[in-house]
Amino acid sequence: MSIPLLALLLLPQSPSVEASPRDLTTLLREAAQPERFAPMLADARGYRLQILLAEPVLRADGTIGLRRSRLGDPLQYFYPASSIKLCGALAALLALNAHNRAHGTAHGLATQLAIEPRFPGDVRIDADPSNVVGGTLTAAHVLKKLFLVSDNAAYNHCFEIAGPDGLNRAMWDAGFASVRLWHRLSEVRTLDENRVTRAVVLRDGSLETRLPARDASIDLQNDLWHDLDVGTARQSDGQRIDGPMSFSRKNAILLEDLQDVLVEVIRPEIDTGKRGFPGLTVEQRAFVVHSLGELPRESVNPKFDPGKVSDHGCKFVLRGIRKVVPAEHLRVYDKIGRAYGFSVENAWVEDRRTGAGFFLAIVLYTNPDGVLNDDVYAYEEIADPFLDGLGEVIARAVLAPGSAR
Repeated sequence: MSIPLLALLLLPQSPSVEASPRDLTTLLREAAQPERFAPMLADARGYRLQILLAEPVLRADGTIGLRRSRLGDPLQYFYPASSIKLCGALAALLALNAHNRAHGTAHGLATQLAIEPRFPGDVRIDADPSNVVGGTLTAAHVLKKLFLVSDNAAYNHCFEIAGPDGLNRAMWDAGFASVRLWHRLSEVRTLDENRVTRAVVLRDGSLETRLPARDASIDLQNDLWHDLDVGTARQSDGQRIDGPMSFSRKNAILLEDLQDVLVEVIRPEIDTGKRGFPGLTVEQRAFVVHSLGELPRESVNPKFDPGKVSDHGCKFVLRGIRKVVPAEHLRVYDKIGRAYGFSVENAWVEDRRTGAGFFLAIVLYTNPDGVLNDDVYAYEEIADPFLDGLGEVIARAVLAPGSAR
């Protein structure tokens, strides 16, 4: 996907890598209904608030950089939740490609998958009834569910394909040194269990390949961040345990790295200073980009009921931005995350009339009672209105006619 000519003409021109950043605090304080943002701005540390706006900038030499505007402490820990699934999907595709190069196979998006048992209670997984084409489990089907409805099992299948070493090294090799991928999602496993994988069978017609179960060899540390203890208490097996919950062995990534993973997929012509993912095939990258932007109701396979799966359920800023850019002209390519009180949005927002757009990454922690695992996180009461409002304010500042660039 290349930037249309009109979008290139609309890019701010600057002789430097970055134009002057926007003052996001002032932007929110001077917005309509600033009371939507006042509590978070007044206690950014308590809300673990981070906002990272990145706008494409045309440099004097004809290359494209990013104008970055920031709010919040980049080293204050946040739990990435499902936003990290983009890394898992990319690592799984790169692992398949590496296997193909090493063994002369041609496994890809159409490859059928089977996940073999490893732990007590496991069963072999080789089918998905939501696949309208024969119910088979394929790489494409797994990734569609990962992107469109943030399916946790789909991410865990990617975990098995790449393995914990492969997940982390794929991201480090791409230039994202802060990535720390420790564990599966919504599958309770010990630290040692998350260091091993289930075997995976790959099948294309008569060709069958078995990726054996593997053990991790690398040791991870979340030593880059501070405030790794979260909350004042937690629920466990129906019991309240006083004291914060440690995230020292939970998935972690800097917000800028999370945003730049998306940049390297959606707009690889933009210079982030990172290597990115040249190992993806043209087909794979096009598939990932399409899936990141697709609404669940638009999907042919798997199919989702619009009455049960909303447009904005996995696109947190969509409703606010639709107040600026009409829905028929808007496309939001993103991967969100939400868990333990953290809401994370990582998006490329594009006005399809011009191709102009911006990258927006957001972290907000809402947990009024301080208790983790009690499912009382004020997502609807606090987080969603903030995300709606922020999406609208940023879109008006960047995309609305007459907006200051």
